[in-house]
Amino acid sequence: MIRAYKFLLRPTARQTAALGEMLRDHCSLYNGALQERRDAYRHASKTSIKYGDQSAQLKEIRAFDPERQGRWSFSSQQATLRRLDKAFAAFFRRVKAGQTPGYPRFKGVGHFDTVVFPKDGDGCRWDSTPHDRQTRVRLQGIGHVRVQQHRPVQGRVKTISVKREGNRWYIVLACDNVAAEELPPTGAIVGIDMGVAHFLTTSDGEHVANPRFLEAAADELAEAQRHLATFPKRTRQRTKAHRAAARKVAKLYSKIRRQRVDFHHKTARALITDHDVIAHERLNTAGMTKSPALKPDPDNDGAFLPNGAAAKAGLNRSILDAGWAQFLGILANKAESACRLVVPVDARNTSRTCPECGHVAKENRVTQAKFQCVRCGFAANADHVGALNVLNRTGLVLCAAA
Repeated sequence: MIRAYKFLLRPTARQTAALGEMLRDHCSLYNGALQERRDAYRHASKTSIKYGDQSAQLKEIRAFDPERQGRWSFSSQQATLRRLDKAFAAFFRRVKAGQTPGYPRFKGVGHFDTVVFPKDGDGCRWDSTPHDRQTRVRLQGIGHVRVQQHRPVQGRVKTISVKREGNRWYIVLACDNVAAEELPPTGAIVGIDMGVAHFLTTSDGEHVANPRFLEAAADELAEAQRHLATFPKRTRQRTKAHRAAARKVAKLYSKIRRQRVDFHHKTARALITDHDVIAHERLNTAGMTKSPALKPDPDNDGAFLPNGAAAKAGLNRSILDAGWAQFLGILANKAESACRLVVPVDARNTSRTCPECGHVAKENRVTQAKFQCVRCGFAANADHVGALNVLNRTGLVLCAAA
């Protein structure tokens, strides 16, 4: 199986400056290639430029600009051009499917944060000083950079990515041939219901509290954003205070993101350890957090009727703060590694179906937290009922798969 390992880099001041220059030059290459594609298509000939055409120009570009483009790995520059080619491929795919296409855009230096080395040993070398106790990675044009390796790397290193997050630098290793770490069987099966009041509720009646990391940091984040808003949005050169204010906001969001990921990993690990089969609702988070459509006022041209967007925004924020999609992805990955089974089931009417008599009615859901069947009188916590219905549908899904 394939697994990714993410480690913190500890570059020196000179290496930090070189890493920033590497991102800047790859960003310049990306934007230049995008501009070439735009200009070629705007020409009367409507020329379409592909990855192979632009990759063939790299040799001349590196010879023309040896101080910048010539410093870096040839294969990493090819990976940057492939990144642009994938963006165009996704654009044309959405156009054909009738979706909102989203034409590829130019990248700002502050928003181009990743450089990929497609092969270990070509422009980069993982564990470049094996004789030393300190793990290092060698990057062309930068040197041997210290790595804070907090766990062993298994399998064979395929690709290496250097990523900037705020003022921190990380290295991401994609490894294949990683052996699964099978856990001993427990014989337990559980269904889980994702929620906002509780992060999840199991079919055993256990509630996992929702930590609400974004809400906990809301006051501090709002203050930092108000301070950032006092500076001009569009300026050629940010002042020192402006840059510090932007870093403060980015640092808070980064902390919230790390807290959420850590919580998801620990919660998923607990479920995987205690159960052989975990069933969950098949959720369309993107559709659930979509803003409601506008309602034009027929009596007032150009005006709109209330559509509940303000109330929906609060629910959307809570759902995105919980991070259901990220958690379910982590749960599936951990299950594959531990040889466990994760079963997504149809989410329709899981909160309206009585687990005792099977009666489905909107009136069964008395409140957000209370369920009471109008036919048989069965009463329980609404989230617990949802988890029980998810568990009951697991057998049907497994039989259909078999």
